[in-house]
Amino acid sequence: MTASHPGHPPADPHPYARLTPDQVLDALASVGLYGDGRLMALSSYENRVYQATLEDGQRVVAKFYRPGRWTTEQILEEHAFAAELAAAEVPAVGPLALNGATLHQHEGFAFSVSPWRGGRRPELDDFEVLEWTGRFLARIHTVGAARPFAHRPPLDLASLGTASRDWLLESDILPLDVAAAWKTQCDAALELIATNTYQESAEGHFVLKDAASIRLHGDCHPGNILWTPLDEWGRGGPHFVDLDDARMGPAVQDLWMLLSGDRRQRTHQLGALLDGYEQFRSFDRRELALIEPLRTLRLIHYSAWLARRWQDPIFPANFPWFGTSDYWRGQVDMLVEQIEAMQEAPLAA
Repeated sequence: MTASHPGHPPADPHPYARLTPDQVLDALASVGLYGDGRLMALSSYENRVYQATLEDGQRVVAKFYRPGRWTTEQILEEHAFAAELAAAEVPAVGPLALNGATLHQHEGFAFSVSPWRGGRRPELDDFEVLEWTGRFLARIHTVGAARPFAHRPPLDLASLGTASRDWLLESDILPLDVAAAWKTQCDAALELIATNTYQESAEGHFVLKDAASIRLHGDCHPGNILWTPLDEWGRGGPHFVDLDDARMGPAVQDLWMLLSGDRRQRTHQLGALLDGYEQFRSFDRRELALIEPLRTLRLIHYSAWLARRWQDPIFPANFPWFGTSDYWRGQVDMLVEQIEAMQEAPLAA
């Protein structure tokens, strides 16, 4: 399996048309897991993920990686990171080792199988929940700081920002009545990020100023944290799922997506997260200046991601508003807001 060029979609824009329920069950059988026929598709757009019930009543989660997105080496690095977290007793759900391997092949698909874990989205308006989550994020980062990824890409300006902008413009995705305004604001946002947030390394790469780069969860939004209530033995709390976007980057990347509301609310939420985080690991407050630049890069990258995946029918079905002039005018407005936010003083906690 080879990685696609960051500026181009994979050769097969809809590979999952070939993935039938029978193939999912056959894939599980190929690693010695025999389903009873019950499959439930779980929420995932980039990959395809299914909950399967086995003949013995056990439930597992089968994840079929989108062909062309990651190399085999990059997927195995994700699996190794998950294994390190498990060894450190961090509640992150990783793949099972079956027949001596965590990554398997079936009918042109790479797949893994993980234990099923229940739970619900965390109540992030509860400061105790935020503090608890912060403690576990610190433990993830302690493991992540032990060594770098060798194959997975960094969280950087070039891949998330510049390449996304260039691909959208070159592909004529934007409506003519909005394209010029979007390009103007996108260029201004990226120039501001490049000037204030990044510096060029000796190798010619743009790296974040004043921020240590460690292995991260990378996509730590509330949907990737499952919360279970405490039982009579005190077991429960958060567990983290979906390390598919694990990258090298600053620690704050795994915190900012858990903040919401106005500035006062976000400040209080950040304080609760860091109260828990700093019980296990120190946090460099200079990284708080990266929150709005990282949010801006995610905004630009998200539009490019939707456009690149549009030939996959699950995307038009779930994002029917994408690509309209109204959508892009909304993106222009958000870029203007982000430019203003990046010029404000960062959150303090």
